[in-house]
Amino acid sequence: MSSWSEERRRNLAAEAEQRRKNEDAAAERRRTERAAEDKRRRDERRANREEQRAEKAQQRRDRAARRQARAARREKTLTPGNVYRKGTLALVLASAAASLPAQVMHFVGISIMLLPIPFALEGAAWVMNAGVAYADDRKLPGWVRWLMRGLAMSAAGYAANINLKYGLSLEGHGLDPADAAAVGWGLAAVTMLGPLFFEVRQWVLTLTAAVTDPKKRAEEKSRAKHEKQRYSDHKDVVKLARKLVSAAPYGALAFEDAFASAWEIKYGTKTPGMTPALHGQKLASSKALVDAMDAANGSPVSTRGRLLELLHPAPVSRFLKPGSSQVASQIPPGSERPSGGPQKAPKKRSGQKPVPPVRRKGDTAPYHPAARVAAADTARKHLVVNGYHH
Repeated sequence: MSSWSEERRRNLAAEAEQRRKNEDAAAERRRTERAAEDKRRRDERRANREEQRAEKAQQRRDRAARRQARAARREKTLTPGNVYRKGTLALVLASAAASLPAQVMHFVGISIMLLPIPFALEGAAWVMNAGVAYADDRKLPGWVRWLMRGLAMSAAGYAANINLKYGLSLEGHGLDPADAAAVGWGLAAVTMLGPLFFEVRQWVLTLTAAVTDPKKRAEEKSRAKHEKQRYSDHKDVVKLARKLVSAAPYGALAFEDAFASAWEIKYGTKTPGMTPALHGQKLASSKALVDAMDAANGSPVSTRGRLLELLHPAPVSRFLKPGSSQVASQIPPGSERPSGGPQKAPKKRSGQKPVPPVRRKGDTAPYHPAARVAAADTARKHLVVNGYHH
């Protein structure tokens, strides 16, 4: 009985200990989970704060970028060039707005059917001015631009005359003569100044483009001048070259190549500028030069003789110093016996070979400097006579 009670107590104690351990483990798990949850929440809050800071920083950068962009646009817009271009367009619009009402009232007072005429007059003036700008941009001939200018000024002048008469007609309708004249002349001036302002604007822009790239414009002028002079001097060759270009496939033959071919067809030479007459003149000038030099230096025969004499001078001994032992004579020495009687030839020993002369440095006299000059002169004359002199 006691043993069962003891066993029972031990079991109960073990179960109690196990429950305590389980509760401790559960409490530890709960603490760990709460700590992990707290850490996750802190990380989320930290990430949210960092994201908010990044968003605010990006917003500040965006605002700064927008401010800089606005400043750049203002700076770009307020440059003198832009102010002039846009300001001129504003003046043009103001001129059209001031001149149209008087024209409308004038023509409508005559008949309502004449209402389109004022718009046609103003439109003709501005369209012709725009045509001048287009002609400048496309580099059209000058007469095209001046024709459009004349048409624009004609339309503007007619509209100004109508506005002047309309302003003067207000003299008896509540305006004294001075005010009526001021209104008439003011309307006429506004009507004319609009197209004039636009024309001056286009002229200034054209000059500005020329100053911006002066080298290109100077090259274009030089090229145009050269083409005009070429056509004036060689009209037949230019016409033939153009025919060759038109006969070839598009883009297959350049004009310069066609001009060289046309020159060869016309004059028989591939060198542009040279003609048979010029080749004959060149040959005659070369012959005259040769004759003049022969007359000054002697005939070609005497020149060759003098050259041979200088190239092959007489005996070397006259160039040698007396007693020089280093210059060997190529002439065998004579006998030392007096020339009183016949001399016998020396006897040859059997098996003995003749000793050839030995050449040494300095044993032959050098060429005279005049020989080099004569040789060069003869070579030059030879080239001239054979047509190689330039």
